[in-house]
Amino acid sequence: MSMSSLEQRLSRIEEKLKQENEEARRRIDLNIDMSPQRSRPRPSECPPVVTGESVTGRIIDQKLQEIMKQTGYLKIDGQRYPAEVTDLISEGEIGSGTCGQVFKVRFKKTGHVIAVKQMRRTGNKDENKRILMDLDVVLKSHDCPYIIQCYGAIVTSTDVFIAMELMGTCAEKLKKRIQGPIPERILGKMTVAIVKALLYLKEKHGVIHRDVKPSNILLDAKGQIKLCDFGISGRLVDSKAKTRSAGCAAYMAPERIDPPDPTKPDYDIRADVWSLGISLVELATGQFPYKNCKTDFEVLTKVLQEDPPLLPLGMGFSLDFQSFVKDCLTKDHRKRPKYHQLLEHSFIRRYEVLDVDVAGWFQAVMDRTESPRSSQCYSHQHQLHSLFSR
Repeated sequence: MSMSSLEQRLSRIEEKLKQENEEARRRIDLNIDMSPQRSRPRPSECPPVVTGESVTGRIIDQKLQEIMKQTGYLKIDGQRYPAEVTDLISEGEIGSGTCGQVFKVRFKKTGHVIAVKQMRRTGNKDENKRILMDLDVVLKSHDCPYIIQCYGAIVTSTDVFIAMELMGTCAEKLKKRIQGPIPERILGKMTVAIVKALLYLKEKHGVIHRDVKPSNILLDAKGQIKLCDFGISGRLVDSKAKTRSAGCAAYMAPERIDPPDPTKPDYDIRADVWSLGISLVELATGQFPYKNCKTDFEVLTKVLQEDPPLLPLGMGFSLDFQSFVKDCLTKDHRKRPKYHQLLEHSFIRRYEVLDVDVAGWFQAVMDRTESPRSSQCYSHQHQLHSLFSR
């Protein structure tokens, strides 16, 4: 590929990522419009046109119909409870991202504190599709201890509220709290959990995650480590899904940025292996490996043109850990190991059996550090109380 055509391709990817980031940052309007829908034009007034939006709409409608069949109850700790929106008491907003707004909520009937993701039914179609894809994956993944659990959904005329397991925080925020490296022993346990979660998704459901990064790796006070946010995951057999450039440029594998044949993007689960490698370098050093880049374009160019990042030699990392990261960041995806090979690696074999007090470490970090500043956390608490309990 010539330099000019590569630059054009990188620019297109950068522009696409900017648009997606703007969508993710957009706040969902909390002032729910309770007015009746405007009358729709009669079929004769609008001839059928098949567009990307109408296909997305059909997918959303289909998934909503599936949810409607099992709405109105939450299944928590093996017990099934009837549930309505009025049973959810908001304790503030946890965050807002690619997959809608997420709130910390107390379930009035039992006192359980859970996470609830809100999707406006009249909201952005692509965003809603991501939320429903995310729900589809977590509902199917109830038997995997390394994937966030879903308790059920409550559907109203205006919204879908998805009840999820509440975790402590994500690896991204932990890195910011510590303002430095996360210890290798913690990353060892994290690696075991994430590789097993990704293998489970691939083998049980034929799914590639496609957005592995520190903000999608969750930890809690029990020492659990789980993968979340499956809103842009794609089926291994879905060639159309493969062509989407959704995800974060910072963690994108070379073969996704510059596929050998752009008309037939040819990447598989090894793209997620690369993303895991970049995430581990970032968390192990406390620094994002491409931190000096000012734009996505710069990051994408460096990923393609430079040698992959490695763990620095002077920070006391074990040879096993250095070797594992080097394997994950093999630039030629055809030579990069898949999950079964990774699970045979001495680094994973060691941390599968090693006793590590993740819970103790997590609690110590939370006790001695302050939460990273976030302009959006808890900013709408007074509004949310009435939203959930009306």
